[in-house]
Amino acid sequence: MSERVAPFYCPYCGDEDLRPSEALEVGHGAWECAACNRAFQLKFLGLLARNVQRADTGGERT
Repeated sequence: MSERVAPFYCPYCGDEDLRPSEALEVGHGAWECAACNRAFQLKFLGLLARNVQRADTGGERT
């Protein structure tokens, strides 16, 4: 991703008064909520593969 994607609301209190956190030394994706005074980090983990059978399921279920 080339641009920072902003969250729409705080995952803890639901307020929308969010700012990028520069005070925390956690790197990219850290946000501060002015309403509940919490800091959190967003991280993209990857894409999920849909309709793919996992190898560890052991085949069909009976």
